[in-house]
Amino acid sequence: MKKLLILGAGTYQVPLIKAAKKLGIYTIVSSIPGNYPGFSLADKVYYENTTDYGKILNIARREQIDGIVTAGTDVAVITIGKVCDALGLRGLSYEAAEIATDKLRMKEAYEAYGVRSAKFRKIPFSREDYSDIIADLEFPLMFKSVDSSGSRGIVKVTSAEQFEHARNTVMENTRSDYFIVEEYIEGEEFGAQAFVQDGKLEFILPHGDYVFKGDTGVPIGHFAPYDLSPESLADARYQLEQAVKAMKLNNCAINADFIMKDGKTYVLELGGRSGATCLAELTSIFFNFDYYEKIIRVAIGEKVDFTPQLAEGQEGIPNASMLLMSDRDGHIVSQENCNDPDPDIVDIQFDHKPGDPVHKFKVGPHRIGHVITKGKSLDEAVELLHKALDKINITVQ
Repeated sequence: MKKLLILGAGTYQVPLIKAAKKLGIYTIVSSIPGNYPGFSLADKVYYENTTDYGKILNIARREQIDGIVTAGTDVAVITIGKVCDALGLRGLSYEAAEIATDKLRMKEAYEAYGVRSAKFRKIPFSREDYSDIIADLEFPLMFKSVDSSGSRGIVKVTSAEQFEHARNTVMENTRSDYFIVEEYIEGEEFGAQAFVQDGKLEFILPHGDYVFKGDTGVPIGHFAPYDLSPESLADARYQLEQAVKAMKLNNCAINADFIMKDGKTYVLELGGRSGATCLAELTSIFFNFDYYEKIIRVAIGEKVDFTPQLAEGQEGIPNASMLLMSDRDGHIVSQENCNDPDPDIVDIQFDHKPGDPVHKFKVGPHRIGHVITKGKSLDEAVELLHKALDKINITVQ
């Protein structure tokens, strides 16, 4: 029996665990202790921090694993790279993982490979006055932590008076002694899911994003297809291919953030794992295959066919998703799904049970559930999404 080590036991790792068990794979989960749903599903659990490479490598060797993987988070990517290198497993390398989890190294790689991206500067936290370093950058600016995920440590700045607040926010969300400042590109943000196998980009699936406006935009939902002209799609694919080469990504899922300006795609950043916020589900529905299963099969060393399982003439199955969120800190008093069964309501999930504490939504991990719908057209999928959301009642006090 094949053995798979899954890093993390949270909401975004649960589908990986279920898909692996469906394939008859022995599932080993590692995560810090906590109220995580994946613990009860796995065949074996280790209560270790996924960032502790030494302990995770010891587990991998002891269990003689065939693959290592995560989903929806950048936290464990460095460890995956190190373990893959040490044990000769199929997956992204440590070098690629380092680039994918350090926004400065990523931006430097883009610059070296001519990837279209925003102009940036590196700022040491030791410099309280850094106006000279960014004097040639134009407002608005984005202050970014180089090592955080889930939209943490990213602040949009429109004037010099906001520098101190932005710098302090970034400092609270990083382990590094520096951060980056880059020009804000005014345009339409969109994303893409993709996979690279043996150096080949297997697919690119552009998607639209529903965004919560806080200190910066936080994705709270997605939809596909995303309307791009053939020329714009070709440009997005080219920029993605160049970014993948620059970052040395291989044998891994890719979560891409783009922005469209004047018909041209600018690369914001790429992650070396599948996206959160129902993006793996979006991919599965659109192509009519189990994306989690394919991610797992590559990780355990198989050559995988990514051909969509669609009817003749069908380009994809339109679908849309949205997170469930709370508008206050508190505890869940009650939650109720009043929707009638509908084959086009793909999934309604509550992450917590009554009595559990929840946060007022600010960043992705504050989610309290999700809704996913599909339809014959995107308009149908979106209309059903909003109807389904209207029939979900959650009380937080």
